[in-house]
Amino acid sequence: MAIHESQLEAMEYYLLIKALHIISFTSWMAGLFYLPRLFAYHAGAQKGGELSETLKVMERRLLRIIMNPAMIATWIFGVWLVILTGYGAPGTGGWIHAKIVLVLAMSALHGFLAASRKTFHRDANTRSPRFYKILNEVPTLLFIIIVLLAVTKPF
Repeated sequence: MAIHESQLEAMEYYLLIKALHIISFTSWMAGLFYLPRLFAYHAGAQKGGELSETLKVMERRLLRIIMNPAMIATWIFGVWLVILTGYGAPGTGGWIHAKIVLVLAMSALHGFLAASRKTFHRDANTRSPRFYKILNEVPTLLFIIIVLLAVTKPF
């Protein structure tokens, strides 16, 4: 069966959006892996000290310059893919719904980390380094499950 030129163009368009989604998701994940680790160091630093002040700058830049734009791009390209492919329509499988729920959980974690950054900025953190080290594992678990769902489409 021959592929028409319009089908080839649509496939290339789809692949570009998919690549941009993967790139933005990867960038977002990098920040979600790194920010809780910075918080673990920050929670052990002396409030108002040189390390604390340096970490404040690093945390703010990571969140504003990398994580926020990457999260927004992930959502834009992800929704675009759902629209292009028709996933989420009745009969297309529940894996996409599970993935969306997990991405919502990841977005909630992002919001929690953004609020935590503001707490550190005010020198008002009350959580231990251990809390942030444990929290650092949550994005990894979400990442694994999301990728497995997207690749295997188990249901």
